[in-house]
Amino acid sequence: MLANSLRASRQSLARAALRPQTASLRRTLITPTTVRQADLVQDMYLRELKAYKPTPAKASDAEGQVAKFSMPKAPASPEEADIQNDLQAYEQQVPEVEGQAPTGTTAKGVEQDWFEEPEEDDEAEAHH
Repeated sequence: MLANSLRASRQSLARAALRPQTASLRRTLITPTTVRQADLVQDMYLRELKAYKPTPAKASDAEGQVAKFSMPKAPASPEEADIQNDLQAYEQQVPEVEGQAPTGTTAKGVEQDWFEEPEEDDEAEAHH
């Protein structure tokens, strides 16, 4: 079967080689058969774009949109008398040190045990 197909293909190749090369390439022009339909929306859009004339900008157009710039007032310098009074008040303050009682009071330091659990009442346990 394979031999028959090979013999047939050889014969067809031999015939093709002996035939004169009359077949030539031809140029063909393929033209579309559909007619271009006008796009009405696109045509209207392009017509309006061509007809649009922007209004020229005026110098007075920005007046209502932009705030006028005014320099801020210079800060007032602090008076030296106030600085002196504040410095004296700071120097007269007594610093608070942890673990010391404020001056003028004699309070005993009470040691608190934060990890001690509160004792439960026996009466409360009896009712449960």
